Amino acid sequence: MIIRSRNIYTEKGVVDGFLKVENGRIVFIGEDIKGEGFLDYGDSHIIPGFLDLHVHGFGTGSFWYEKTEESLNAMARSMVKEGVTTFLGTTGTDDLEEIKESLVEAKKAVKNWTPEKGSRILGVHLEGPFINKEFKGMQKEEYCLDPTVEVAEDLLSAIGEEHVYLMTLAPELPGAEEVIKYLHEKKVQISIGHSAAELEDIGRLKGYGLGGVTHMYSGMRGFHHRRPGVVGAALYFEDLYCEFAKQTGMTVSHEAFRIAYKVKGAKGIMLCTDCTGLAHVKSPFHHYIRKETYIPDGESVLIRKDSGEEYRLNRRDVEDVKNLEMGYFSSVKTIMEKHSISLEEIITMASENPAKYIGVFNEVGSLKEGKKADFLVLDNHMDLMEVYVEGVSQMIHQS
Repeated sequence: MIIRSRNIYTEKGVVDGFLKVENGRIVFIGEDIKGEGFLDYGDSHIIPGFLDLHVHGFGTGSFWYEKTEESLNAMARSMVKEGVTTFLGTTGTDDLEEIKESLVEAKKAVKNWTPEKGSRILGVHLEGPFINKEFKGMQKEEYCLDPTVEVAEDLLSAIGEEHVYLMTLAPELPGAEEVIKYLHEKKVQISIGHSAAELEDIGRLKGYGLGGVTHMYSGMRGFHHRRPGVVGAALYFEDLYCEFAKQTGMTVSHEAFRIAYKVKGAKGIMLCTDCTGLAHVKSPFHHYIRKETYIPDGESVLIRKDSGEEYRLNRRDVEDVKNLEMGYFSSVKTIMEKHSISLEEIITMASENPAKYIGVFNEVGSLKEGKKADFLVLDNHMDLMEVYVEGVSQMIHQS
């Protein structure tokens, strides 16, 4: 397959030319190609696919709530429509046996994935269970544990350590230092989250593999001028990434995002969604930020607002549930509009940085000869026209 565009965003800059794909990889990017037919995208923008390293569920599936191979497949089908070409299924802080069972399911999903199924199911992100109860957020307090290498080994062995790319933990907890060193040896990236850590704790352990913070500002010790906390550490240390979940302006204000962007720049920020797949709750769940209660009812979910208004959605219909939580591409457009951020910087935050963070930039995260042919086609209004995963068209405007 060969495509033509005046705007192909490569590692070396924007190319007016051609991109050729063979066997799922980019084999040529250049200004001229001889004697072959091509698909002409004109002035459209060809950019790398996005990575979502922190997503529990989205659209028609929820790995957190359903904990099945099919839930990850459903997420893959839904997320590709938002420009995500690679993601990590993200666990929650649940009963250990439930987490391990879900990891067995994730291993099957990773093994059986093909590009025809949608977004690449690369592996998992373990959010917990080694988190601080004080900053648990929406996680379950009764399952928050002090870190031990034994439990970490158990979790990694359930899926195979090569499939665990990221773990969120609180580095101030007893036993955390040993677990951080163990995970670093296993090449698992470590993110600080749901944490009451002090800047000094983070500075001392940073060399052992602490790479960034999970959902910046949320679920962590805030900033005080005499006690900078996790927020202060994230802004202070240049080599810590700030992960930002979907930018609705509700969980993190646009002004707070702007502060981090001014300090860190695009090179220090990673985008994700942290969506949960709210349509797939297993029991009534009240979302204290959205001021809504989600009630499962067969193949539907009843949503009751605190104001008393109710409505019902079919949780297996992507058109019904896709707007229940802001998706990746919608978040990207919000960021571009609110902050006048360039497309090149979006590529840095949504593609390049996440790929570098978990050590897969040699395969994905940019458009370069030899890499996976994961790319998006955007029109001049920055609307998503098409998604390719390993060169396979996802036909995102079809059901």
